Amino acid sequence: MAVTPNAHRLARRDFLAVGAAAAAVALFRHVPARAAASAGPASPALIEDLVAANRILADQGVVDGYGHVSARHDKDPTKYLLARSIAPELVSAEDILEFDLDSNPVEGRGRKLYLERFIHGEIYRSRPDVMAVVHHHSPAVIPFGVTKVPLRPIYHMAAFIETSLPVFEIRDTGGMTDLLVRTPELGRALARTLGDRPGVLMRGHGAAVVGASVPDAVGRCVFLQVNARMQAQAIALGGEVVYLDPEEARKLAPLSGYDRAWELWKRKAMAK
Repeated sequence: MAVTPNAHRLARRDFLAVGAAAAAVALFRHVPARAAASAGPASPALIEDLVAANRILADQGVVDGYGHVSARHDKDPTKYLLARSIAPELVSAEDILEFDLDSNPVEGRGRKLYLERFIHGEIYRSRPDVMAVVHHHSPAVIPFGVTKVPLRPIYHMAAFIETSLPVFEIRDTGGMTDLLVRTPELGRALARTLGDRPGVLMRGHGAAVVGASVPDAVGRCVFLQVNARMQAQAIALGGEVVYLDPEEARKLAPLSGYDRAWELWKRKAMAK
């Protein structure tokens, strides 16, 4: 059958239309996602405390080259502040970046980011009361996440634990993984396990601890580590261990501020 000139024109038009559509799809796929709007500069005092928190946690042996601490933005609760991927002891004000609750940097400036920043974003999303989050790998705490022995308050400075801390089992959500909270889904699962508690142990990994302020979260981390060491020592002595009663812990709660310790820790850590 002969092909008419009109058929040629129709075929060429269809070909061009399909090509244009394909090009448009390809272009769309390569358009970078628009960065979230910045909440503006955070309070200099908050930035200073966040830098100090990183250095204090290193000075107190809670973190080493790994671990991180964040603070909710003081001008927008849907943003938080976290350093670029760097050892905590080396963090300076210039390293602090702003993130949205999806843990996307508002302006990453091409810097390497912590793989587990989703811990922070998803906890802030689920807990409006939380103003600071710490993730650490304290060797004293890890054994309580891999045994049937619950981490319980053994002395007054750890009264915030109240009863015990839950344990996040990453296999329940992610199956066999490298134990890192690399995705929003894993971050949400961790936040669900945390619930309304002050912290959550991460099996074979470490812990995530929250607070109503940066000093609050840091103080909890320091005394959680001390409590873990003391509890292990008490268990090793043999016999019955007398833990704080939940009512005692609740009565201690109003007295559990860390202002005095914070000033000492901050002065020592920032002088180095």
